[in-house]
Amino acid sequence: MDRHRCGWCVGDELYEKYHDEEWGVPLKDDAQLFEFLILETFQAGLSWITILRKRENFRKAFDQFDYHKIAKYSEEKIELLLQDSGIVRNRLKIRATVTNAQEFIKIQEQYGSFSDYIWRFIDDKPIKNKVKHYKDTPSTTPLSDAISKDLKKRGFKFVGSTVIYAHMQATGMVNDHEITCFRYHEV
Repeated sequence: MDRHRCGWCVGDELYEKYHDEEWGVPLKDDAQLFEFLILETFQAGLSWITILRKRENFRKAFDQFDYHKIAKYSEEKIELLLQDSGIVRNRLKIRATVTNAQEFIKIQEQYGSFSDYIWRFIDDKPIKNKVKHYKDTPSTTPLSDAISKDLKKRGFKFVGSTVIYAHMQATGMVNDHEITCFRYHEV
């Protein structure tokens, strides 16, 4: 049986698997939230499929996204990452990952978890939009603006409103599946 999916993922097996199994599923695990946040920062200016295709390489290069390890990366480690052709080799984004790991830990210390911090913006209840066609989905909202502003104030880097809205979609804070998509009512 062929199921209707959101138009943005159709035709690519990896995209479809990601869409069917991960995208838009409410996520509360800090380790996974950190991974998505970092992947979204690397995606800025690129396509998401590019990042998905390099995801396993990112996991290996960044110690499975262990933010405690990443927060302590040395200049030598940063230089090694810049030589790794399996990831996006952008010095500013790599440095931002280290900074964001440090700030992520500070948020955990203040709120108990990053999940508690980020989900409080929506009172712990996902926003269910009524998207008819994926091209009609906004890239930012006043809420993503507010979260971005708060994260930047805390010292996070590469967390503009577009990155944050994509993070909200990926981690299920927002359900932007098309209303005709089989996942719309499942998440």
